[in-house]
Amino acid sequence: MDIVPFEPPAWLRNPHLQSILPSIPPRRAHVLRRAGDLLRASRDVLVDCGDGVRLLGHHAAQANGRGTVLLLHGWEGSAESLYVLSAAAYLYGRGVDVFRLNLRDHGPTHHLNPELFHSCRIAEVVGAVRAVQQLLSGQPLSLAGYSLGGNFALRVAVRAPAAGIRLRRVVAVCPVLDPAHTLERLEHGPWIYRNYFVLKWRRSLLQKRRAWPDLYDLDELLTDRNLTSMTERMVLRYSSFPDLQSYLAGYAIVGPALADLVVPSRIITALDDPLIPASDLGRLATSAALSIVATRRGGHCGFLEGLTGETWADRQLHAVLTAP
Repeated sequence: MDIVPFEPPAWLRNPHLQSILPSIPPRRAHVLRRAGDLLRASRDVLVDCGDGVRLLGHHAAQANGRGTVLLLHGWEGSAESLYVLSAAAYLYGRGVDVFRLNLRDHGPTHHLNPELFHSCRIAEVVGAVRAVQQLLSGQPLSLAGYSLGGNFALRVAVRAPAAGIRLRRVVAVCPVLDPAHTLERLEHGPWIYRNYFVLKWRRSLLQKRRAWPDLYDLDELLTDRNLTSMTERMVLRYSSFPDLQSYLAGYAIVGPALADLVVPSRIITALDDPLIPASDLGRLATSAALSIVATRRGGHCGFLEGLTGETWADRQLHAVLTAP
């Protein structure tokens, strides 16, 4: 693991500020201004992932593009999340085509598939990446993700050769490593994180019930305020996993999960991330294809140097994914 410098101004060194400020509403206007060309160029694509699953993506192509980067958001984010748009705008402005993918039941997609989202639905994301590669007709494709999206990106990378996917590079920013530990931090850490995700998940579940009223009542989930019990209720009622622990282990990437990784991949993370314990980095399988870059500061998917402009992570993403 390489410890690299990231030195925000003194007022931005707190890990909770780094984690919260990237998503505050006042920042949206600045990000949208930077993303104007990207958004005008983006075209909606309904991706056939196989087995009847459809996901919605947004493809911004340009003449003489320098390859394509597929971006994956985190849990209860979307292709319109500010951290996704910030990175996408930075990449697109430097000649890189961008495909922003919504995971199942994220963004305006609750009507597309009857089953609920859960984090072990890796097959459909593999299918989506394969379909996007076919859409590109041989153009180089790289993959990047944030938080849970970073976790998905690394799991896709492991499965890519067997699925016939030719990924050039993969970057995961602050990926979820051991979901059980992240859930514990969400549950017992500062209330603002737990309340944020409970609120966003409840909104998502309400949208799902409106889209599929004959399939879901979800009353027990909607009245719960505890992330652990909400997740356990979802697992026991709407998944094939026998218990919460089996489900959480099903998408962990610690232990041997990344042992067979051959796609050049990099994890970019912060040692002060309040949601992802840095100690879990030592539990990742050793692979010649995987490098880990950590900063002492940066929070969870933050890496802010100010409230406007690109982030340090945006520049790192571009540097890694466009390197010769």
